[in-house]
Amino acid sequence: MSTSTSTSTTGTRPKGAVHPVDEVLPPQQLAIYGFQHVMAFYAGAIIVPILLANAIGLNEEQLIHLIQADLFTCGIASILQAAGIWKIGVRLPLLQGVTFTAVSPMIVIGLDYGADPTIQDAAARAEAGAASLPYIYGAVIVAGLFTLLIAPFFSKLVRFFPPVVTGSVITIIGVALLPVAAWDAGGGVFAFYNPDVVPANLTFGSPTNLALAFGTITLILLVTRFGRGFLSTVAVLIGLGVFTAIAAFIPDGSGGRVADFSGVGNADVVGFTAPFFFGAPKFAVLPILLMVVVMLITAVETTGDVYATGQIVEKTIKKSDIAAALRADGLATALGGVMNSFPYTCFAENVGLVRLTRVKSRWVVVTAGVIMIILGLIPKAGAVVEAIPHAVLGGGALVMFGTVAAVGIQTLGRADLTDHRNVVVVATALGVAMLPVGTAAIGGDSPFFDQLPSAFATFLNSGITAGSAAAILLNLVLNYYGGRRDEAKAAAADIRKVNAMSKAEFVALVSPSYQGESGIAEKVADRRPFADANALRAAMQDELFALSTEDQTALMRSYPTLAGEDLSTTDREDRSYTDQAAAGLTFLGEDEAMTFGEINVAYRQKFGIPLIVAARELSSDQVLEQAWQRLDNSATQEHAAALLEIAKIANHRLADSVADTAPLRESGSAKLQRTH
Repeated sequence: MSTSTSTSTTGTRPKGAVHPVDEVLPPQQLAIYGFQHVMAFYAGAIIVPILLANAIGLNEEQLIHLIQADLFTCGIASILQAAGIWKIGVRLPLLQGVTFTAVSPMIVIGLDYGADPTIQDAAARAEAGAASLPYIYGAVIVAGLFTLLIAPFFSKLVRFFPPVVTGSVITIIGVALLPVAAWDAGGGVFAFYNPDVVPANLTFGSPTNLALAFGTITLILLVTRFGRGFLSTVAVLIGLGVFTAIAAFIPDGSGGRVADFSGVGNADVVGFTAPFFFGAPKFAVLPILLMVVVMLITAVETTGDVYATGQIVEKTIKKSDIAAALRADGLATALGGVMNSFPYTCFAENVGLVRLTRVKSRWVVVTAGVIMIILGLIPKAGAVVEAIPHAVLGGGALVMFGTVAAVGIQTLGRADLTDHRNVVVVATALGVAMLPVGTAAIGGDSPFFDQLPSAFATFLNSGITAGSAAAILLNLVLNYYGGRRDEAKAAAADIRKVNAMSKAEFVALVSPSYQGESGIAEKVADRRPFADANALRAAMQDELFALSTEDQTALMRSYPTLAGEDLSTTDREDRSYTDQAAAGLTFLGEDEAMTFGEINVAYRQKFGIPLIVAARELSSDQVLEQAWQRLDNSATQEHAAALLEIAKIANHRLADSVADTAPLRESGSAKLQRTH
């Protein structure tokens, strides 16, 4: 679905118009779009409590409480992030969900503090699993408060999480969780250890389980391949729903059905999972450290999601916005520990949905939060989810966690892997992460670190935390404190890639730096090779200023009007749209639009060209201030000023282009983004 209500930038702007992010849509639209977000989010939300419950041996009733608590707290967390309170919440259309990063560490904590999914007696197994939950929740509460406190300072730490670290961590998360999904796909850990207890058709690796798991995967792939628009965003949910329904008609070999919905009839229509339902939280050092590492990782993830969403909705993201988003993560996570839920972060699936639908209103996410709170108060909804067979859940989880790993690999593509130090960081971090994953006992911990003190063993038995810690520390040792990377060599390697391009490839890379057909890129291509990026930029500036006065004027006239209607009718992929959106010029109230209109007319009448400003560096007010000042220039002076602005714009656009091809850097103080 899409709407023109909140995304249109054409036509007459209403008096006192608000940004689309702050626009309150009609109730029926809020309900429809809010439900879309819940659908896109639902599979990812429910999978974490189900995986944890299966891994530590909880029973049906306990799992329903976990699902209820998860949905209820997700709703509160989403409202907190989207609506905002004081300095908490980024006030963007960001929906909150339980982070996958926490799954493996929580399972490790549960198994280390008494849970044993192999116990045959169901009541004893559930009691042991529930007894471990207070240690998980104690760690979650402390980690949430830790995130709340460090939020204002985290922006200073972001530089320690470059793509080589974040890519390694995300890849590790996906790969480390695949065995968890695989055991469910086969029928579950309990089915493996107790083949004589489970129904005949549901023993581990039975044809029924394999058919359900691979059938779910196949359907998800088909929906992803052939689905269009919103349908493709809920492929996992469709796969889980369809094959759970199919499983309801398949005999389990003992008189029942593979998907047993009897618990739905027994569940209450309305209910509430009280705070500390599983007991008062218990605080232990190692579980807390595990969760703190999880929250540091999710803080990086949230930072990326906030910047991505800001770009989609055309709002400039400041450090204070990152701090507000992380405060919401921290408070929601601490609340999750109180309400029997887990660590929270922004859901990337819903960021993609905002891009797909172009519905930018944050109040849509607030509405989605209200819907989730309502679902969290309906135990029957949790009972339906609890009926999903292990094999179906495992099939869906394999796709989801495999996707996480793929995103990590994609992120590593932005790292400079021609630098052997980065290769060592990635290789070693993955190797360390695989030690506990590859040697783990079936459904239990790895014996690899058993000879170490229990405190160290608990921390290292999670491949996610061990591998993440290794990536962070190795990056510090190799790329910072152990001697900075040789930036000159790295920059030289990058410029060699640009020099080695064919002329057509080079022109395709550089020509979008300028509007229209200036011929600058072709001339610069003939001046290769370049010693560094600074030399490339200098050559571009030389050719710009070497154009004839007539050609320079023609180039200037090809640029769109600042905040003008000719911009809003262009393709949004046009670089001018990106330039002006950064300064908020793509959506202005009527008064601001009229002011820009007046100055554009006055400027064009005096100089015969559109007003050209490198808007990425400025706010809309600063653009206006500069425009009024430049109206006092002489024609010759303004011609030179416009050329300088074109050169600045070209620097930014070139940086955009090379970010998608070869990461172009410079040694010393020369910066690609330099504008003076």
